[in-house]
Amino acid sequence: MGLIGGGPGSFIGRIHRIAAELDGEARLVCGAFSSSPERSREAGEGYHLPAARAYPGYAAMIEAEKALPADERMDFAVIATPNHLHFDPARRCLENGFHVVVDKPMCFSLDEARELKAIVARSRRLLAVTYTYSGYPMVKQARALVAAGRIGAVRKIYVEYPQGWLATGLEQAGQKQADWRTDPARSGAGGAIGDIGTHAAQLAEYVSGLRIAQIDASLNTVVAGRRLDDDAAMLLRFENGASGVLFATQVAAGEENNIRIRVYGERGGVEWQQADANSLVLRMIDAPVQVLRTGSGYLDPIAAANARTPPGHPEGYLEAFANIYAAFYQALRDHERDPGIDVRDYDFPNVDDGLHGMAFVDTVVRSAQSDRKWTPFA
Repeated sequence: MGLIGGGPGSFIGRIHRIAAELDGEARLVCGAFSSSPERSREAGEGYHLPAARAYPGYAAMIEAEKALPADERMDFAVIATPNHLHFDPARRCLENGFHVVVDKPMCFSLDEARELKAIVARSRRLLAVTYTYSGYPMVKQARALVAAGRIGAVRKIYVEYPQGWLATGLEQAGQKQADWRTDPARSGAGGAIGDIGTHAAQLAEYVSGLRIAQIDASLNTVVAGRRLDDDAAMLLRFENGASGVLFATQVAAGEENNIRIRVYGERGGVEWQQADANSLVLRMIDAPVQVLRTGSGYLDPIAAANARTPPGHPEGYLEAFANIYAAFYQALRDHERDPGIDVRDYDFPNVDDGLHGMAFVDTVVRSAQSDRKWTPFA
Protein backbone atom coordinates (compact mmCIF):
# COMPACT_ATOMS: atom_id res chain seq x y z
CA MET A 1 0.00 0.00 0.00
CA GLY A 2 0.89 3.61 -0.49
CA LEU A 3 -0.45 6.32 1.81
CA ILE A 4 -1.49 9.82 0.74
CA GLY A 5 -1.79 12.00 3.84
CA GLY A 6 -1.15 10.62 7.29
CA GLY A 7 1.74 12.95 8.08
CA PRO A 8 2.66 14.62 11.38
CA GLY A 9 -0.44 15.46 13.40
CA SER A 10 -2.69 13.11 11.41
CA PHE A 11 -5.09 10.83 13.25
CA ILE A 12 -6.77 8.82 10.52
CA GLY A 13 -3.67 8.12 8.43
CA ARG A 14 -2.06 6.08 11.19
CA ILE A 15 -5.33 4.28 11.86
CA HIS A 16 -5.42 3.24 8.19
CA ARG A 17 -1.84 1.99 8.32
CA ILE A 18 -2.44 -0.10 11.45
CA ALA A 19 -5.72 -1.55 10.17
CA ALA A 20 -4.37 -2.29 6.70
CA GLU A 21 -1.45 -4.23 8.15
CA LEU A 22 -3.30 -5.92 11.01
CA ASP A 23 -3.80 -9.29 9.29
CA GLY A 24 -0.39 -9.36 7.62
CA GLU A 25 -1.85 -9.17 4.12
CA ALA A 26 -0.41 -5.79 3.16
CA ARG A 27 2.43 -3.49 4.15
CA LEU A 28 3.15 0.18 3.70
CA VAL A 29 5.85 0.67 1.05
CA CYS A 30 5.56 4.34 0.12
CA GLY A 31 3.73 7.57 0.79
CA ALA A 32 3.18 11.23 0.10
CA PHE A 33 2.37 12.15 3.67
CA SER A 34 2.16 15.93 3.48
CA SER A 35 2.02 18.84 1.04
CA SER A 36 5.35 19.84 2.61
CA PRO A 37 8.25 17.73 1.24
CA GLU A 38 10.10 18.11 4.53
CA ARG A 39 7.15 16.92 6.60
CA SER A 40 6.55 14.06 4.16
CA ARG A 41 10.18 12.97 4.58
CA GLU A 42 9.84 13.24 8.37
CA ALA A 43 6.69 11.08 8.29
CA GLY A 44 8.44 8.52 6.08
CA GLU A 45 11.16 8.17 8.69
CA GLY A 46 8.48 7.62 11.32
CA TYR A 47 6.95 4.88 9.17
CA HIS A 48 10.45 3.34 8.70
CA LEU A 49 10.40 3.74 4.91
CA PRO A 50 13.40 4.25 2.61
CA ALA A 51 13.91 7.97 2.04
CA ALA A 52 13.38 7.54 -1.72
CA ARG A 53 9.82 6.35 -1.17
CA ALA A 54 8.68 9.21 1.03
CA TYR A 55 7.59 11.40 -1.85
CA PRO A 56 7.22 15.21 -1.91
CA GLY A 57 3.68 14.98 -3.32
CA TYR A 58 1.09 12.48 -4.51
CA ALA A 59 1.59 13.22 -8.22
CA ALA A 60 5.29 12.42 -7.90
CA MET A 61 4.47 9.28 -5.93
CA ILE A 62 2.05 7.94 -8.52
CA GLU A 63 4.45 8.53 -11.41
CA ALA A 64 7.43 7.04 -9.58
CA GLU A 65 5.53 3.99 -8.37
CA LYS A 66 4.12 3.34 -11.84
CA ALA A 67 7.69 3.21 -13.20
CA LEU A 68 8.76 0.51 -10.72
CA PRO A 69 8.64 -3.22 -11.54
CA ALA A 70 5.24 -4.78 -10.82
CA ASP A 71 6.55 -6.77 -7.86
CA GLU A 72 7.95 -3.64 -6.19
CA ARG A 73 5.38 -0.91 -6.81
CA MET A 74 2.38 -0.25 -4.60
CA ASP A 75 -0.81 -2.13 -5.48
CA PHE A 76 -3.21 0.39 -4.02
CA ALA A 77 -3.19 3.83 -2.44
CA VAL A 78 -4.95 4.95 0.73
CA ILE A 79 -6.19 8.53 0.70
CA ALA A 80 -6.30 10.02 4.21
CA THR A 81 -6.37 13.74 3.47
CA PRO A 82 -8.93 16.50 4.08
CA ASN A 83 -11.99 16.11 1.87
CA HIS A 84 -10.97 18.63 -0.80
CA LEU A 85 -7.92 16.48 -1.53
CA HIS A 86 -9.74 13.19 -2.10
CA PHE A 87 -10.79 13.45 -5.73
CA ASP A 88 -7.61 14.36 -7.60
CA PRO A 89 -5.30 11.77 -6.02
CA ALA A 90 -8.03 9.12 -6.41
CA ARG A 91 -8.45 10.07 -10.06
CA ARG A 92 -4.71 9.96 -10.74
CA CYS A 93 -4.32 6.60 -9.02
CA LEU A 94 -7.19 4.99 -10.89
CA GLU A 95 -6.12 6.35 -14.27
CA ASN A 96 -2.59 5.02 -13.68
CA GLY A 97 -3.72 1.52 -12.79
CA PHE A 98 -3.79 1.65 -8.99
CA HIS A 99 -6.67 0.62 -6.77
CA VAL A 100 -7.86 3.09 -4.11
CA VAL A 101 -9.08 3.15 -0.52
CA VAL A 102 -10.45 6.57 0.45
CA ASP A 103 -11.61 7.82 3.80
CA LYS A 104 -15.18 9.05 4.03
CA PRO A 105 -16.81 11.17 2.77
CA MET A 106 -15.58 10.03 -0.62
CA CYS A 107 -15.24 13.48 -2.15
CA PHE A 108 -15.63 17.19 -1.59
CA SER A 109 -18.88 17.47 -3.58
CA LEU A 110 -21.59 15.39 -5.21
CA ASP A 111 -20.36 16.39 -8.68
CA GLU A 112 -16.89 15.06 -7.85
CA ALA A 113 -18.40 11.83 -6.57
CA ARG A 114 -20.35 11.30 -9.78
CA GLU A 115 -17.23 11.88 -11.85
CA LEU A 116 -15.18 9.56 -9.68
CA LYS A 117 -17.70 6.76 -10.15
CA ALA A 118 -17.35 7.14 -13.92
CA ILE A 119 -13.56 7.01 -13.61
CA VAL A 120 -13.75 3.81 -11.54
CA ALA A 121 -15.89 2.22 -14.24
CA ARG A 122 -13.50 3.26 -17.04
CA SER A 123 -10.37 2.24 -15.19
CA ARG A 124 -11.72 -1.15 -14.07
CA ARG A 125 -9.94 -0.61 -10.76
CA LEU A 126 -11.46 -1.07 -7.31
CA LEU A 127 -12.32 1.67 -4.84
CA ALA A 128 -13.28 1.21 -1.20
CA VAL A 129 -14.64 3.82 1.22
CA THR A 130 -13.97 3.36 4.92
CA TYR A 131 -17.36 3.56 6.57
CA THR A 132 -15.78 1.96 9.60
CA TYR A 133 -18.74 0.96 11.72
CA SER A 134 -20.12 -1.51 9.20
CA GLY A 135 -16.96 -3.55 9.89
CA TYR A 136 -17.91 -4.51 13.45
CA PRO A 137 -18.87 -8.20 13.84
CA MET A 138 -22.03 -7.46 15.83
CA VAL A 139 -23.17 -4.87 13.30
CA LYS A 140 -22.90 -7.64 10.72
CA GLN A 141 -24.86 -9.90 13.05
CA ALA A 142 -27.60 -7.27 13.32
CA ARG A 143 -27.71 -6.98 9.53
CA ALA A 144 -27.97 -10.77 9.20
CA LEU A 145 -30.83 -10.99 11.71
CA VAL A 146 -32.77 -8.24 9.94
CA ALA A 147 -32.15 -9.76 6.51
CA ALA A 148 -33.32 -13.18 7.73
CA GLY A 149 -36.62 -11.67 8.90
CA ARG A 150 -35.96 -12.42 12.55
CA ILE A 151 -37.52 -9.14 13.74
CA GLY A 152 -40.09 -8.97 10.94
CA ALA A 153 -40.57 -6.14 8.47
CA VAL A 154 -38.67 -3.03 9.60
CA ARG A 155 -40.86 -0.25 10.94
CA LYS A 156 -38.61 2.16 12.84
CA ILE A 157 -34.91 3.09 12.85
CA TYR A 158 -33.09 5.32 15.32
CA VAL A 159 -29.44 6.15 14.72
CA GLU A 160 -27.31 8.65 16.59
CA TYR A 161 -23.73 9.83 16.62
CA PRO A 162 -22.93 12.23 19.50
CA GLN A 163 -19.49 13.78 19.88
CA GLY A 164 -18.37 16.59 22.17
CA TRP A 165 -14.91 17.47 20.92
CA LEU A 166 -16.10 20.57 19.02
CA ALA A 167 -18.19 21.95 21.88
CA THR A 168 -15.71 24.85 21.96
CA GLY A 169 -14.08 26.77 19.13
CA LEU A 170 -10.98 24.59 18.78
CA GLU A 171 -10.46 25.74 15.21
CA GLN A 172 -10.05 29.31 16.43
CA ALA A 173 -7.08 28.13 18.52
CA GLY A 174 -5.47 26.50 15.48
CA GLN A 175 -6.22 22.86 16.30
CA LYS A 176 -5.41 21.09 13.02
CA GLN A 177 -8.22 18.51 12.92
CA ALA A 178 -10.85 21.07 13.91
CA ASP A 179 -9.47 23.66 11.51
CA TRP A 180 -10.04 21.77 8.27
CA ARG A 181 -13.25 20.06 9.37
CA THR A 182 -14.93 23.42 10.01
CA ASP A 183 -13.63 25.04 6.81
CA PRO A 184 -16.10 24.85 3.89
CA ALA A 185 -13.21 25.23 1.43
CA ARG A 186 -11.69 21.96 2.65
CA SER A 187 -14.56 20.03 4.23
CA GLY A 188 -17.33 20.74 1.71
CA ALA A 189 -20.95 21.68 2.24
CA GLY A 190 -21.35 19.61 5.40
CA GLY A 191 -19.63 19.95 8.75
CA ALA A 192 -20.87 17.45 11.35
CA ILE A 193 -23.25 15.99 8.80
CA GLY A 194 -20.40 15.14 6.43
CA ASP A 195 -17.91 14.09 9.08
CA ILE A 196 -20.10 11.83 11.24
CA GLY A 197 -23.65 12.08 9.86
CA THR A 198 -22.60 10.09 6.81
CA HIS A 199 -21.44 7.30 9.14
CA ALA A 200 -24.82 7.25 10.87
CA ALA A 201 -26.77 7.17 7.61
CA GLN A 202 -24.59 4.40 6.17
CA LEU A 203 -25.00 2.36 9.35
CA ALA A 204 -28.80 2.73 9.26
CA GLU A 205 -28.97 1.55 5.66
CA TYR A 206 -26.41 -1.24 6.14
CA VAL A 207 -28.16 -2.82 9.12
CA SER A 208 -31.72 -2.37 7.86
CA GLY A 209 -31.01 -3.25 4.23
CA LEU A 210 -33.19 -0.27 3.27
CA ARG A 211 -32.41 2.93 1.41
CA ILE A 212 -33.43 6.34 2.74
CA ALA A 213 -36.08 7.80 0.42
CA GLN A 214 -36.89 11.18 2.00
CA ILE A 215 -35.34 13.50 4.58
CA ASP A 216 -36.65 16.35 6.71
CA ALA A 217 -33.50 17.91 8.17
CA SER A 218 -32.41 20.69 10.48
CA LEU A 219 -28.79 21.89 10.55
CA ASN A 220 -27.51 24.10 13.32
CA THR A 221 -24.25 25.91 14.06
CA VAL A 222 -23.89 26.22 17.82
CA VAL A 223 -20.39 27.61 18.35
CA ALA A 224 -20.14 31.30 17.51
CA GLY A 225 -18.05 32.06 14.44
CA ARG A 226 -18.08 28.49 13.12
CA ARG A 227 -18.62 28.32 9.36
CA LEU A 228 -20.25 24.89 9.04
CA ASP A 229 -22.91 22.93 10.90
CA ASP A 230 -21.85 21.28 14.14
CA ASP A 231 -25.26 19.88 15.06
CA ALA A 232 -27.78 18.02 12.86
CA ALA A 233 -31.10 16.29 13.37
CA MET A 234 -33.56 14.84 10.89
CA LEU A 235 -36.56 12.66 10.27
CA LEU A 236 -36.14 9.88 7.72
CA ARG A 237 -38.46 7.89 5.49
CA PHE A 238 -37.16 4.64 4.09
CA GLU A 239 -38.06 2.96 0.83
CA ASN A 240 -40.47 0.49 2.49
CA GLY A 241 -42.31 3.27 4.35
CA ALA A 242 -40.46 2.78 7.65
CA SER A 243 -39.75 5.96 9.59
CA GLY A 244 -36.49 6.96 11.22
CA VAL A 245 -34.68 9.54 13.28
CA LEU A 246 -31.01 10.50 12.85
CA PHE A 247 -28.97 12.95 14.85
CA ALA A 248 -25.29 13.75 14.54
CA THR A 249 -23.72 16.38 16.74
CA GLN A 250 -20.19 17.43 17.64
CA VAL A 251 -21.22 19.81 20.43
CA ALA A 252 -22.61 17.28 22.93
CA ALA A 253 -20.16 18.25 25.67
CA GLY A 254 -18.65 15.25 27.42
CA GLU A 255 -19.58 12.72 24.71
CA GLU A 256 -16.90 10.68 22.97
CA ASN A 257 -17.82 8.55 19.92
CA ASN A 258 -20.74 6.36 20.94
CA ILE A 259 -22.48 5.82 17.62
CA ARG A 260 -25.65 3.82 18.32
CA ILE A 261 -28.41 2.21 16.25
CA ARG A 262 -31.78 0.66 17.05
CA VAL A 263 -33.89 -1.08 14.40
CA TYR A 264 -37.43 -2.23 15.20
CA GLY A 265 -39.58 -4.60 13.17
CA GLU A 266 -43.01 -6.17 13.53
CA ARG A 267 -41.82 -8.80 15.99
CA GLY A 268 -38.76 -7.36 17.70
CA GLY A 269 -35.74 -5.11 17.53
CA VAL A 270 -31.95 -5.01 17.59
CA GLU A 271 -29.69 -2.49 19.29
CA TRP A 272 -25.92 -1.91 18.98
CA GLN A 273 -23.59 0.80 20.26
CA GLN A 274 -19.86 1.31 19.91
CA ALA A 275 -19.41 1.79 23.67
CA ASP A 276 -20.23 -1.93 24.05
CA ALA A 277 -19.24 -3.10 20.58
CA ASN A 278 -19.02 -6.80 21.48
CA SER A 279 -22.72 -6.92 22.38
CA LEU A 280 -25.90 -6.91 20.31
CA VAL A 281 -29.21 -6.60 22.15
CA LEU A 282 -32.11 -8.56 20.67
CA ARG A 283 -35.61 -7.79 21.93
CA MET A 284 -38.60 -9.90 20.87
CA ILE A 285 -42.29 -9.65 21.74
CA ASP A 286 -43.16 -11.82 24.76
CA ALA A 287 -39.60 -13.07 25.21
CA PRO A 288 -36.67 -12.26 27.48
CA VAL A 289 -34.15 -9.73 26.24
CA GLN A 290 -31.09 -11.47 24.75
CA VAL A 291 -27.55 -10.11 24.62
CA LEU A 292 -25.56 -11.73 21.82
CA ARG A 293 -21.76 -11.59 22.10
CA THR A 294 -18.89 -11.43 19.62
CA GLY A 295 -17.04 -14.71 19.02
CA SER A 296 -19.87 -16.95 20.20
CA GLY A 297 -20.75 -20.14 18.36
CA TYR A 298 -24.38 -19.19 17.77
CA LEU A 299 -23.62 -16.20 15.54
CA ASP A 300 -24.27 -15.91 11.82
CA PRO A 301 -21.31 -16.98 9.66
CA ILE A 302 -20.68 -13.39 8.48
CA ALA A 303 -20.31 -12.18 12.07
CA ALA A 304 -18.13 -15.16 12.98
CA ALA A 305 -15.88 -14.57 9.97
CA ASN A 306 -15.24 -11.00 11.07
CA ALA A 307 -14.24 -11.84 14.66
CA ARG A 308 -10.63 -12.66 15.47
CA THR A 309 -10.72 -13.76 19.12
CA PRO A 310 -12.75 -16.08 21.40
CA PRO A 311 -15.64 -14.66 23.44
CA GLY A 312 -14.71 -12.15 26.13
CA HIS A 313 -11.73 -10.63 24.32
CA PRO A 314 -12.67 -7.10 23.26
CA GLU A 315 -12.49 -6.26 19.58
CA GLY A 316 -12.95 -2.66 18.55
CA TYR A 317 -12.37 0.16 16.14
CA LEU A 318 -9.07 -1.03 14.64
CA GLU A 319 -10.44 -4.51 14.02
CA ALA A 320 -13.59 -3.07 12.39
CA PHE A 321 -11.37 -1.00 10.11
CA ALA A 322 -9.29 -4.10 9.35
CA ASN A 323 -12.41 -6.07 8.41
CA ILE A 324 -13.11 -3.58 5.62
CA TYR A 325 -9.54 -4.00 4.42
CA ALA A 326 -9.80 -7.80 4.57
CA ALA A 327 -12.85 -7.79 2.29
CA PHE A 328 -11.10 -5.33 -0.03
CA TYR A 329 -8.03 -7.59 -0.22
CA GLN A 330 -10.19 -10.56 -1.20
CA ALA A 331 -11.64 -8.48 -4.00
CA LEU A 332 -8.12 -7.47 -5.11
CA ARG A 333 -7.01 -11.09 -5.29
CA ASP A 334 -10.10 -12.08 -7.25
CA HIS A 335 -9.70 -9.04 -9.50
CA GLU A 336 -6.23 -10.22 -10.51
CA ARG A 337 -7.82 -13.39 -11.90
CA ASP A 338 -10.95 -11.74 -13.28
CA PRO A 339 -11.13 -7.94 -13.72
CA GLY A 340 -14.87 -8.30 -14.34
CA ILE A 341 -15.79 -9.22 -10.76
CA ASP A 342 -18.91 -7.64 -9.31
CA VAL A 343 -17.76 -5.51 -6.37
CA ARG A 344 -21.23 -5.83 -4.82
CA ASP A 345 -20.35 -9.43 -3.98
CA TYR A 346 -17.82 -8.22 -1.41
CA ASP A 347 -18.61 -6.88 2.04
CA PHE A 348 -16.92 -3.48 1.93
CA PRO A 349 -18.31 -0.02 1.07
CA ASN A 350 -17.57 0.70 -2.59
CA VAL A 351 -17.77 3.67 -4.96
CA ASP A 352 -21.58 3.41 -5.10
CA ASP A 353 -21.73 3.72 -1.32
CA GLY A 354 -19.36 6.68 -1.49
CA LEU A 355 -21.55 8.38 -4.08
CA HIS A 356 -24.62 7.62 -1.99
CA GLY A 357 -22.96 9.24 1.04
CA MET A 358 -22.27 12.41 -0.92
CA ALA A 359 -25.88 12.44 -2.12
CA PHE A 360 -26.95 12.16 1.52
CA VAL A 361 -24.96 15.28 2.45
CA ASP A 362 -26.38 17.16 -0.52
CA THR A 363 -29.96 16.15 0.34
CA VAL A 364 -29.57 17.08 4.02
CA VAL A 365 -28.19 20.51 3.15
CA ARG A 366 -30.98 21.14 0.63
CA SER A 367 -33.61 19.96 3.11
CA ALA A 368 -32.26 22.22 5.85
CA GLN A 369 -32.39 25.19 3.48
CA SER A 370 -35.92 24.39 2.30
CA ASP A 371 -39.29 25.18 3.86
CA ARG A 372 -40.68 21.84 2.60
CA LYS A 373 -41.30 19.10 5.13
CA TRP A 374 -39.82 16.32 3.00
CA THR A 375 -36.96 16.44 0.49
CA PRO A 376 -36.54 13.43 -1.82
CA PHE A 377 -33.17 11.70 -1.46
CA ALA A 378 -31.31 12.41 -4.71
